[in-house]
Formats: sequence, C-alpha cells, structure tokens
Amino acid sequence: MTIRVVLTDDQPLVRAALQMVITDTADIEVVGEAGDGAEAVRLTEELAPDVVVMDLRMPGMDGIEATRLITTGTSSTRVVVLTTFDDDDYVYGALHAGASGFLVKDMALDDILAAVRIVAAGDALIAPAVTRRLIKEFTARPAASPPRRVELGGITEREREVLTLVGRGLSNTEIADELYISIATAKTYLTRLLAKLDARDRVQLVILAYEAGLVAPSQ
Repeated sequence: MTIRVVLTDDQPLVRAALQMVITDTADIEVVGEAGDGAEAVRLTEELAPDVVVMDLRMPGMDGIEATRLITTGTSSTRVVVLTTFDDDDYVYGALHAGASGFLVKDMALDDILAAVRIVAAGDALIAPAVTRRLIKEFTARPAASPPRRVELGGITEREREVLTLVGRGLSNTEIADELYISIATAKTYLTRLLAKLDARDRVQLVILAYEAGLVAPSQ
C-alpha cells in the first residue's frame, strides 16, 4: 500500500529535497505540498493523506495550530513534526497538539522516510535519546510555561514504574532490563497504560509522565 504524504514547510528547498527522495521510493507518494499551516489543514481535508510532515515555524498559521486542527478533526491523518530541534521552543507544544512524533532536519533523508513509514503504520516515532533531550530541554527552561499537573488514577504501582521509564525515553527492551521482566511483559504494561490513560500512542505517554511529575531533567 502506498503511503500518501503532504509536505508542509515554508522553505521550498526542504520540500524539494524530500520530494526528490520520495520520487524514487516505491511505497511513499507526495500528494500535496503546503507552505504554511492553513494550507496544510486545507490539503488534509481535501486529500486525506496518511501522513503530514509538518514544519513548526511558518508564516501565518504555525505548525502547532495546524497539527491541533488536523488531529482533532475527523481525519485519520497522522502528523510528524519536522523541525530544527536545537533552536525550536515548540516541540513539546506540537506533541501535545497531537503529533505522532517528530524529526529533526539534520536527520538523513532515509531516516525521515523510515519515520514516515513507522507513523503511517500506526506507531509513534520518538526515539529514546531524543525523548531524553526533549524532557531535559523543556523542564530546564525557567522561561517556559510550566506543564499542567495531571493525576494518574487507576494505574498500579508497577504501571507507574513503567510509565516513568517510558517518560525517561527507555525502549521496551531497556524497560524490560531495568525491571527484570520480559520484553513481552513490558509491551503488555505499555498496552495497559495506553488503555487506562486513554493515550493515543507512546508520545502521549511521555507527555503524561512529564505532566505528572514522574520525570525530571536529571533523569
């Protein structure tokens, strides 16, 4: 099945680079290009792509608002943020708005394509090392708005431990090693957490762990 993608970036060169690589890819097709968030929302409604690759800083409607409008609508389209992480204050906001993951612009193009496939398959893309950077980046900034505090009702102490490790950016294998359980058991806990906390994917679990105070910059 071909993955239908809309590329959203105000820099034509970025879109052209991705378009060039995708042209030679059998399973991914660019069905539209947008130069700002409003156009991305319109194209999503018109074309119903599987994935929107979304820049954050754009003139007019930014990527956060566009992501929120796309993911809270009736569309099944998933959003992957494409940003310059080191100088971008809005990654957390984009994930909270409903993005299924994020990429950085200095990634290899092949890695970006792999990420699109992962998200199109229904998973979330948030690499452990990048998760740790994300949490550290946003919790370490005094100028940033403090996260809302959430209560985690209905989960067991063991599930809380797993959620903490997810929030710290550990993979399922690393969680299994940390808690001396099998990878299958770690996956089971993750599935239970998704259901109990009504979370869409692993990205939302990371956000919940952060908002519940389970993770801190030193972790």
